[in-house]
Amino acid sequence: MLVGCSLNNAFASCPSRHTSYMEAGNHTEESQFLLLGLSEHPDLQPLLFGLFLTMYLVTVLGNLLIILAASSDPHLHTPMYFFLSNLSFVDICFVSTTIPKGLVNLQAQSKDISYTGCLTQVYFFMIFAVMDGFLLTVMAYDRFVAICHPLHYMVIMSPRLCGLLVLMSWFIIFLVALVHILLLRRLTFCIGTKIPHFFCELAQMIMVACSDTLVNKIFLFVATALLGVFPLTGILFSYSRIALSLMRMSSAGGKYKAFSTCGSHLSAVSLYYGTSLGVYLSSHVTHSPQSSAASVMYTVVTPMLNPFIYSLRNKDVKGALGRLLGRGAPCL
Repeated sequence: MLVGCSLNNAFASCPSRHTSYMEAGNHTEESQFLLLGLSEHPDLQPLLFGLFLTMYLVTVLGNLLIILAASSDPHLHTPMYFFLSNLSFVDICFVSTTIPKGLVNLQAQSKDISYTGCLTQVYFFMIFAVMDGFLLTVMAYDRFVAICHPLHYMVIMSPRLCGLLVLMSWFIIFLVALVHILLLRRLTFCIGTKIPHFFCELAQMIMVACSDTLVNKIFLFVATALLGVFPLTGILFSYSRIALSLMRMSSAGGKYKAFSTCGSHLSAVSLYYGTSLGVYLSSHVTHSPQSSAASVMYTVVTPMLNPFIYSLRNKDVKGALGRLLGRGAPCL
């Protein structure tokens, strides 16, 4: 809900709750937020456009190749690559939630985004960001079963369980994101409110609201704690059990072979949680104005690097990609 408040201060309170709700109906559909982006310097706009367009295309192409390789090669029809395909799909959706609108604004020299568009961006950004963490947790459990219970791996990680784990993750995330949006719709915003980011992000939306945000902040804290801490705890538990299992192995070659299957996943986990922590510290602790630039690592660079992590460190994926691209090459 938006109201026609003064914009002398982006964080100024609205005059009265009654007036806010009365005026909101006249302005909701036509009103817009202003995304300040990464830089207001005009000379940097073409450079930022080219950089983000390149990263977006590389991300989409790289993750699409992973999906095609995993689906077309029978050797990759295993639980691990089923989850990897889902991760690649989520990463494509993740960057497609924010980057295309940013590219349009850079090309048009505009900072506008509609109220509805902003809420839509917040909703899908939350879904795909959290789904990344859930899938990394499920993949850690998959590695735990493969290394600690190799003889029962295919029985435990059945297609039914794999599908159920993914569906449960989607259901939980859709529900939590929906509650966030419903709570966000209760807030009032000034028309033309400036958002110090290159996309609409939930915490920033709560900060620039001009009505009471206590309920939103409490639910955001609880949801972040549950959806952030529990997946990370699951990953740490899985790898602690994996480490204990490796220590019991007598063969050095067996230890290396077992742990090598975890290398790509550990790299992806480190990148995901490392960049997430960096964004949190820059925006919530230090209140640095460069927090939106730091979030580029989390929202763009991480999805872009995941295909390289899983292909460069994985012989099966490299072989599948080689066969996929070989079939598509024209005969001379």
